[in-house]
Amino acid sequence: MAKYQADAERLLQGIGGKENIAAVSHCATRMRFVLNDPQKADEKAIEDIPSVKGMFTNAGQFQVIIGNDVSTFYNDFVAVSGVEGVSKEQSKAAAKQNLHPVQRAIAVLAEIFTPLIPAIIVGGLILGFRNVLEGIQFESLGGTIVEHSQFWNGVNGFLWLPGEAIFHFLPVGITWSIAKKMGTTQILGIVLGITLVSPQLLNAYSVASTAAADIPFWDFGFAQVNMVGYQAQVIPAMLAGFMLAYLEIFFRKYIPQSISMIFVPLFSLLPTVLAAHVILGPVGWTIGSWISTIVNTGLTSSISWLFSAIFGFLYAPLVITGLHHMTNAIDMQLIADFGSTNLWPMIALSNIAQGSAVLAIIFLHRGNKKEEQISIPAMISCYLGVTEPAMFGINLKYVYPFVAAMVGSGLAGMFANLMDVRANAIGVGGLPGILAIQPETWLPFIISMIIAIIVPFGLTVIFRRQGILNKIDPVVPTEESSLQLQTANGNSISPQKFEPVNVATVSAPMEELFAVADGQIKDITEVADPVFSQKMMGEGYAVVPSNEKVYSPVTGKVTNVFETKHAIGLLTNEGLEILVHMGLDTVELKGAPFTVYVKEGDQVSPTTLIADMDLTAIEQAGKKTDILVVLTNKEKVASLTFDQTGLVRHSEQVGVAKIK
Repeated sequence: MAKYQADAERLLQGIGGKENIAAVSHCATRMRFVLNDPQKADEKAIEDIPSVKGMFTNAGQFQVIIGNDVSTFYNDFVAVSGVEGVSKEQSKAAAKQNLHPVQRAIAVLAEIFTPLIPAIIVGGLILGFRNVLEGIQFESLGGTIVEHSQFWNGVNGFLWLPGEAIFHFLPVGITWSIAKKMGTTQILGIVLGITLVSPQLLNAYSVASTAAADIPFWDFGFAQVNMVGYQAQVIPAMLAGFMLAYLEIFFRKYIPQSISMIFVPLFSLLPTVLAAHVILGPVGWTIGSWISTIVNTGLTSSISWLFSAIFGFLYAPLVITGLHHMTNAIDMQLIADFGSTNLWPMIALSNIAQGSAVLAIIFLHRGNKKEEQISIPAMISCYLGVTEPAMFGINLKYVYPFVAAMVGSGLAGMFANLMDVRANAIGVGGLPGILAIQPETWLPFIISMIIAIIVPFGLTVIFRRQGILNKIDPVVPTEESSLQLQTANGNSISPQKFEPVNVATVSAPMEELFAVADGQIKDITEVADPVFSQKMMGEGYAVVPSNEKVYSPVTGKVTNVFETKHAIGLLTNEGLEILVHMGLDTVELKGAPFTVYVKEGDQVSPTTLIADMDLTAIEQAGKKTDILVVLTNKEKVASLTFDQTGLVRHSEQVGVAKIK
């Protein structure tokens, strides 16, 4: 019998049989299924399979986490099921059958804006700092900082350059990102974007204040076309970007390869640029203005309190579904049309509310060291504007803190909007979000932040103690005289009492863990992949590398080098199974950015160079470069402690694992 034959048979039955499989593939740790009917998957039965470490559904794929031995499991599954696998890209294409049109549109929107987020965040931070320099009146200075200091006036003027670049020239980023996503020529996307924001054109910000007769135009004799720029405009850039991509794909099919380098770009770019200024630009501008006007009207109308309360309440669920990516486009359009946005402050407050709910869980579960390894970093992450670790790792697990955060976010958002709190930029969330807020509304925003801290914290405590929306988190009174467990429905049960037993202390073996690369070390819960951040694969850590060199994090031997080169399996002398996973979702790159220097059976130590990774190529592919070190046979790990934070160097000891 094959090693995983029995488990593979149970998994086949659990997912609804062979006839329910549209496609199957695997990556470094997971089986990836596209199911004809996802409802047929029996998650409880699958969870009971010994080889299965967890499961989740993402982008139309039902993913079952197996671990380092997934390739062996996959082979056994294919033998049992008789279903041949497909490539990762084919599997993703098949997964689209499980997405309805709205989900597909949101997925596309997310793929367009995700590569732009780092620049948007940096731009938001810089503009926020400029708010402090030029927007706040300091009584002790008799005015603003820039009015008082020539140096800071010069700094403020210089910072306009990088701070406004991403927002003014956003169409360039959008058209480039679309070309990258569609697999077409990226430089053509950049050129198209430049034609939308060229200095030759009337700046979009000046259109409203320019008389119609003074707007420059191209005169073709039989027609005139306004020479108007589309700075900060989202929808015109998206329409033009997709037209360019589809034209290039079309002409590639019909133009011979020998002359394609000349005529494919020519026939794709020129018609798109013309259409962008004659049709797509004006139409897109009008659609964008309608959307921003509707949102702004809703947030400034007589029922703005209701509109803002609903948005604040529902923003966290939007993050779960991915629909929150729409708000990036809306925020950018609001800033383009009105000079500021009243939507982004509520998003920043939602970040704070989710973090405050986790803070309450830390308080209620104080002493739970294992959970604190997830909850404390997740709370900090929320307060800095990233909510996924908190929502998926803590709040959704218990449900009641998630709802408490939603209520707090709704109330805080409603108050902020009633006080007309607006942001000059987006990208800076959580507590630092105040930097993006217009200085004259800092005070009401601070009050809103206090609401977003107190209300979720208080409601989380109340919900837990009253059993509201609480099914799995029993209340345990601290007084020994009333030692009982209270269930969610209010019933009390007395635990059995045990006499203390003296046990001889046995010294457990220890395994030293070393930095896998030079760079910034971070907790595994901060990794932007729920499989790793929720520790489905096991405990571990990650390093954001500063160079391409990857070293062994332990002393042991190589057990597996994945075909796609992005992951290497190790076995320590104490029996710990270690997965070194280079980058996130880099299995899709099919080994291109990686050079591996070890092979199965090689002995390694923390000074052994095991691989190089091309960081530039990984980033250009839109992937994260985090290197993960995961202890995958977590049943052997009694505890894991780390004594390093911040910058680390390869071969430097960063932690110790105690072995059971």
